[in-house]
Amino acid sequence: MRPEDLPLLPTLSAPQVHPDGGWAVVAVTFPNLDADAYVGQLWRVDLTGAEPPRRLTRGLNDTAPRFSPDGSLLGFVRSVPDGKPQLYIVPSAGGEPVQVTDAPLGVGAFAFSPDGRRLAYVARVPEEGRYGTLDGVAADAEDPRRITTLKFQANGLGWTNDRRRHLFEVDVPDPYGEPPVPPRGRAAKALADARAAAVASGAEPPASGLVPPTTRLTTGDFDHDAPVYLPDGVVAAASARHEGRDRDLRSEIFRYPSGGEPEPVSGGVNAYEALPAADGATLFVLGADLGETGRDFVGRLGGVFAVTDGQARRLTDPDTLQIERGLAPYGTDGVLTVANDRGVTRAITVRADGTVRVWPSGNVAVLAAAEVPGDPGRLVASVLTPTAPAELALLDADGAVRLLTDFSGALRAAGRVAEPLELTAAAPDGYPVHGWVFVPEGPGPHPVLLNVHGGPHSSYGPGFFDEFQVYVAAGYAVVACNPRGSGGYGFDHGRVIKNAMGTLDADDVLAFLDHALATLPALDADRVGVMGGSYGGYLTAWLIGHTDRFAAAVVERGYLDPHSFVGHSDIGWFFIEEYNGSPDTWDAQSPMALVDRVRTPTLVLHSEQDLRCPLGPALRYYTRLVQNGVDAELLVFPGENHELSRSGRPHHRVQRFAAILDWWARHLPVAAPGTLVG
Repeated sequence: MRPEDLPLLPTLSAPQVHPDGGWAVVAVTFPNLDADAYVGQLWRVDLTGAEPPRRLTRGLNDTAPRFSPDGSLLGFVRSVPDGKPQLYIVPSAGGEPVQVTDAPLGVGAFAFSPDGRRLAYVARVPEEGRYGTLDGVAADAEDPRRITTLKFQANGLGWTNDRRRHLFEVDVPDPYGEPPVPPRGRAAKALADARAAAVASGAEPPASGLVPPTTRLTTGDFDHDAPVYLPDGVVAAASARHEGRDRDLRSEIFRYPSGGEPEPVSGGVNAYEALPAADGATLFVLGADLGETGRDFVGRLGGVFAVTDGQARRLTDPDTLQIERGLAPYGTDGVLTVANDRGVTRAITVRADGTVRVWPSGNVAVLAAAEVPGDPGRLVASVLTPTAPAELALLDADGAVRLLTDFSGALRAAGRVAEPLELTAAAPDGYPVHGWVFVPEGPGPHPVLLNVHGGPHSSYGPGFFDEFQVYVAAGYAVVACNPRGSGGYGFDHGRVIKNAMGTLDADDVLAFLDHALATLPALDADRVGVMGGSYGGYLTAWLIGHTDRFAAAVVERGYLDPHSFVGHSDIGWFFIEEYNGSPDTWDAQSPMALVDRVRTPTLVLHSEQDLRCPLGPALRYYTRLVQNGVDAELLVFPGENHELSRSGRPHHRVQRFAAILDWWARHLPVAAPGTLVG
């Protein structure tokens, strides 16, 4: 894969299977350089393979499909140019989509009611006078913000206290009914006056007339997420409403009866998503134990809990099974989710009686899955394979995987895809370190890029990863492992670096690199670079502060200085104390404290609006390198945040790849000095 191939890289949503079990819908999105945005639509995929996949919608960016309970309607979120994402419905048989919402800041997650007549959704509600709610008042002319909390910003969003996520409900419009007519003249003025009066009185403004009226279910200084309907038709959602919510990470599932007070229903579990079983007897929730403080998240494994009669039981093992994301129905008494298993995410089914089943899939990673009605031995899944970044597939209980789509075919046709070589090394203390190596074509020896993932409770796997494929296509071997601190290897593996970052994790990464160099003759042990982002940027900066063995380094969006993290980072108020301990131990785990030792040529790459690992420490780190005479460069992307490499503007992502490859071409050329080329 080359940087210019980025527009061929698909992303798939969670699949939704029609109740008749014959077909599924998935949202497929591609980076688009012409629009400099992400463009995609909903696709219909026949599960028998008798018909080729076909596009159902034609919006700029249609995502998050969800069938109504009877399968007659399909809800989804549509983003339009210069607009906010809104909720739409369309008949499953096809037709013109009907807009359901006009939320000023857009709509997030949504759910259909059990009878299919209503929709619940979350949307941010802007404080009056902010975010365009007052004509003529731009962002830089708004009133000052008064902040009295620790939680007040989020990466990729900015300030949060003045635009809380609230819960709404709306009647599903008739997609075959009379189309709404935009009011004009006197009617438009009357509507504008009514909306202004409502805002002035604190009431909910009337609808624009183009969408059905909506009912706001929640108020107050609370955020809400993951709406779901309970069997009795009442909406439930995740929220933190307890007294100490500003100083911990806990949340619960609450039901919001019309006209009544919110009622907790997750049995006291720290929970962030819920789904009732089809038989209504059990409420399943996703959550995690956060210790006595409610902040002790390091290495903790998310799990599935069953709540019956107000009591919660954990159904998945807290020491071995790391639940990643999402709940989908499975049978009458179970749920389907995804777990990280040694760098490969796998489908997991969990029943109310505690039966847990891991669906084998080899090196195929399951991103999200859905059951096939009437066929408990098969799942439909969005998957990531070693040679495909995203496809829809059928999974069988015996581990068989059958691809139903070829959305990434053009990408594979554009060039060779390097497949992973799996290795396990021994750390200095004998601990096994698991990972992969990706090798370019030809005998080599090839220069090597040691990549370090973020997190640190994240992981690399054998699946297609655009980063690795771009480097391999340029002639570099990629070495990537999951050192202690990573996710997918159990509680102890993830937690052992608590208060000790830069110790066993650094040992593991170097041990895996040395093992790969000794094992694979195609790797050039004398020409090695190191790179990583976020925690990977941390460990990269840590390593070059301890050794000069690397030809060069790329420190991207790095966590570089615990002291500067406090107050600047959206997670700084809790992350450092949990991972790095008390302030008197921070310097012993800080790459910034080592910067004056660095002699390795270093590219510092960062985003201007990164609120996870803020820009300031990167500027300081780069400046000290230059002052010390190190060959260093700084590349800062305007308008981007911590997610640049994954979801930044397509043009910026291409430019990022080009800059990284240029850096390596200058400091670690593919052809070794003295080698005859061509």
